[in-house]
Amino acid sequence: MNKIWGYAQIILSAILLAFVYYIFIIENNFAPAGLNGIATMIQYKTGFSISYMSLLINIPLSVFAYFLVHKEFAVKTLLFSVVYSFSFLFLQNSNLSFIQYNALGHDTIYPVILSGVISGVVYGVCFRNNASTGGTDVISRFVNKKSPNANFFIVTFSLNTIVAIISLFVYSENTLNYKPVALCIAYCFISSFVGNYILKGTKTAYKFTVITTHAKEISEEIKTTLRHSSTKLQAHGTYSDTEKDVLLCVVNKHQLNDFKNILDKYDNTFSFYELVNETYGNFKLIKK
Repeated sequence: MNKIWGYAQIILSAILLAFVYYIFIIENNFAPAGLNGIATMIQYKTGFSISYMSLLINIPLSVFAYFLVHKEFAVKTLLFSVVYSFSFLFLQNSNLSFIQYNALGHDTIYPVILSGVISGVVYGVCFRNNASTGGTDVISRFVNKKSPNANFFIVTFSLNTIVAIISLFVYSENTLNYKPVALCIAYCFISSFVGNYILKGTKTAYKFTVITTHAKEISEEIKTTLRHSSTKLQAHGTYSDTEKDVLLCVVNKHQLNDFKNILDKYDNTFSFYELVNETYGNFKLIKK
């Protein structure tokens, strides 16, 4: 049931993001974020629909993610991209222009704020369900897998800065127009902040306490899959009157689902996790 609800959230989020683009973004001539921002600029210049461009971008990226990032993540990202593309195509071909918010070049910050907040909620929901909205989110997840200590949203924000710079030239006519750049950066910041808030902070982590009879196998998987170490303690179960091992491990929030997937493979394993507000230590030196 939880799995079905997870997929339902992804589908609903994709439809919601399509509405955000149709109502707030397209009519106000600014590139929002990521590769979808590139698709928005292409539609602005050529009329080639965001829907088709999104599919052309995200299908190859999903295949890339399937083999090099995470299979479930890739499938869910592809699902989001397909639903988003067809939802936007439906809205684009429907007679619903009366719901669009056109600021007419004035007070454009309002559609940016509205679209940024709603998009941030969409991003947070997707990431909590081990999915993404495609585009630079897939690239960020790949970077995060290679460098687990890298902050997911900071990487994404850095990539989106490139989109903002490109928008300077796309939306400028005779003279350079810096307004679309400011709007793009504002959108990226707001959506990243809200998405990060949904995932409970920028530097938080999760401490797992695992009581198991498979300590060696689990610790090895943690090391090879998540690139984290763990601490093993000896424990005595008072109910069963048997000796067991206790593993302590701290992982970042983007690895929460991956850690749960590891534990699901083993019987005689009990675990709970706690939110850690901050972690300290010279981790780079330890890795060397």
